[in-house]
Amino acid sequence: MPGLAIGDTLPDLEADSTHGRIKLYDYIGDSWAIIFSHPGDFTPVCTTELGAMASYAQEFARRGVKLVGLSCDDVQSHKEWIADIEAYCQGCKVNYPILADPNREIIKQLNMVDPDEKDSAGKPLPSRALHIVGPDKKIKLSFLYPASTGRNMDEVVRVLESLQTASKHKVATPVNWKPGDPVVISPSVSNEEAKKIFPQGFETKDLPSKKDYLRFTRV
Repeated sequence: MPGLAIGDTLPDLEADSTHGRIKLYDYIGDSWAIIFSHPGDFTPVCTTELGAMASYAQEFARRGVKLVGLSCDDVQSHKEWIADIEAYCQGCKVNYPILADPNREIIKQLNMVDPDEKDSAGKPLPSRALHIVGPDKKIKLSFLYPASTGRNMDEVVRVLESLQTASKHKVATPVNWKPGDPVVISPSVSNEEAKKIFPQGFETKDLPSKKDYLRFTRV
């Protein structure tokens, strides 16, 4: 499928939204961003997801992240749908913009086209996709779910924390990592460098290969 992949630069798209006409670069600024698409307004799984995004908004803001929703319906439809989302997720406010894409151009450029789903007119629909974008405007991570499966927002937060931790330190996060758990030192960092970068020390696992590549530390 043509479009964005990890490592690609986010295009500086301009579109109508529930916050008026916006350009992505101006809106995102120097922040991280999460751009997430939905198959359609007034659909059940999407309603629960946008409500969850709204309820997690402070968590994302605390991590310096801007949120951008996307659906192929028009702005008026989005605004009417927001009333349902906020009624379902009581106490939350959808304060992030939802882009309109009635011509299906943005979903193509962002690699968010569902390969199977079509609307009543036979036009392509967005997949349930999500891109995490770094301050350098490059795609750092992508999720792609089928229309029948809602996303796990705790996992979105977890991988965001992983990406931000890795960007600040020369580390990676191991399987099932959670914030506060030990991280692994990148193979490109020698032991001599590691002693300087991680004065708190690190633990090297003794493996049958006797290769000192599995080194744990805390940041």
